Amino acid sequence: MNKSHEVEYCNLELRFDRRQIQNLIRDLIQEGYSLYWSETEGQFLVSIRTGRKLVKLQFQRMKSRYKIVGDYIIKDEKLSELIEKLINDTRGHAVVKRIKDRQIVIESIMFGEIIRLVEVSGMEHRIIYQKKPFVTIEEMIRAFQSKRAEERAVVLRYELDYELSMLHDALQGTDEDAIAESKERLMVLRTEMLQLEL
Repeated sequence: MNKSHEVEYCNLELRFDRRQIQNLIRDLIQEGYSLYWSETEGQFLVSIRTGRKLVKLQFQRMKSRYKIVGDYIIKDEKLSELIEKLINDTRGHAVVKRIKDRQIVIESIMFGEIIRLVEVSGMEHRIIYQKKPFVTIEEMIRAFQSKRAEERAVVLRYELDYELSMLHDALQGTDEDAIAESKERLMVLRTEMLQLEL
């Protein structure tokens, strides 16, 4: 293990199915890690021994899928490589801080791809890489001239009314799964309404 190696993972937003967690456990065992796992109704916990430290990865259950929760500081190079493979494979989001020799390199990752890379040294920081947006001036002009937003707004209001009536029915029948699904769809519709500035 490299003594100066330290990686901090923050704001992780990774979603898995059970098979991907099983693949992670298989990879950890193949790399020679001592580990154990446990599962409750709401979460799946994988505890990994790295030297004297115990790293506990928590996966929160969301219906038939899982989501990793928490921030993690990893001082084991091989384990951090496996976590980064997981971020890439699941096309997840994360802020990764690499601490090495009094210098910090911060990677902002979206959909498994680095979109921004910043180097921090003492009080100074410099942007090493920033992904450029893929929007051209012509696309912006077409977007402003487009009537799509107005047309979508009309349909969106109908979808919202329908989803609210579905939520009402689910609340009347006290169907917890239907309530959760309906609330999730309402959040998606709400986000789209905010984007369309309705």
